[in-house]
Amino acid sequence: MSNREHLRLIGVPVGSKIRLAEFDPALDPLQREQLLAYGLSVGHPLEVLQQSPLTVVLCDHVEIALEHAVASDLWVEKLPRHAP
Repeated sequence: MSNREHLRLIGVPVGSKIRLAEFDPALDPLQREQLLAYGLSVGHPLEVLQQSPLTVVLCDHVEIALEHAVASDLWVEKLPRHAP
């Protein structure tokens, strides 16, 4: 991606507070719709709970498990320390 601040979700350390920056164009449109239905929308704050064997994020008090192939198609940015 052109923005160096964006990281793939798959590489973000456990415990990180992040926000979804964008969906990779390679992500299947149906998969994108499913993620949106789960509450994973651009700009939404998340917390990384686990990276193995699946990526698990906390989104609005709901834990969402993602396969690594999906997590690698999600671009995120770290939240400032003072952000909720």
